[in-house]
Amino acid sequence: MSGIRAVVTDIEGTTTPLAFVHEVLFPYARQRLSAFLKDREEDPEVAAALADARALGGVPDATLEETISLLHAWMDEDRKAGPLKLLQGLIWRQGYEEGVLKGEVYEDAAARLRDWRQRGLRLFVYSSGSEDAQKLIFGFSDKGDLAVLFDGFFDTRIGAKVETRSYRAIAEAAGLPAHAMLFLSDHAGEIAAARGAGMQTVRIDRALPAGSWAEESAGPVAGSFDAVEAHIFFRV
Repeated sequence: MSGIRAVVTDIEGTTTPLAFVHEVLFPYARQRLSAFLKDREEDPEVAAALADARALGGVPDATLEETISLLHAWMDEDRKAGPLKLLQGLIWRQGYEEGVLKGEVYEDAAARLRDWRQRGLRLFVYSSGSEDAQKLIFGFSDKGDLAVLFDGFFDTRIGAKVETRSYRAIAEAAGLPAHAMLFLSDHAGEIAAARGAGMQTVRIDRALPAGSWAEESAGPVAGSFDAVEAHIFFRV
């Protein structure tokens, strides 16, 4: 691997423990959804999200309580619905700003992201969570404000994470050839899609020892960002 000018990173399981998202963020939003919507139902952004949820659910005339039930059902399904993600993001923002929530980021990820940025690499995020949710995790992280390190944040509005065209679109948006970008993710399907677009890739497997590195048929696998640093020469 060489000639890398930018790094694109996933969040869940890559920079951030899966448990933080599934055991902290999701329950936090679920517990506060009803009260939040009853309090802010008339806010333009919230009202628009509720209308979008009703339209998407095929229940345009649903009451607020019925809409809350619909949103809870989507949460149970882990459905990546735009209106739900927007509302979750608003609830999380309130929690972050009040100091109740802190984005959890692996120590090695925070350190290497800072180092790579200082060395001139451009940094991007691509996650299924909304752009706003991504900015909150990194901006209010337990390792300080990391959001300032990134040139851009991409969510599934640019395309599904297992579709090759999504990674071509990210490269085009970044103004870089795909082969000059390194994609880091814990998800094999995402890695395959990024490789199909011409990106260089490393799958992150947090179950491995931190210094682990393996060359597999689907591409290299690393136990941490430190292992990525140790095995890849960045020419900036």
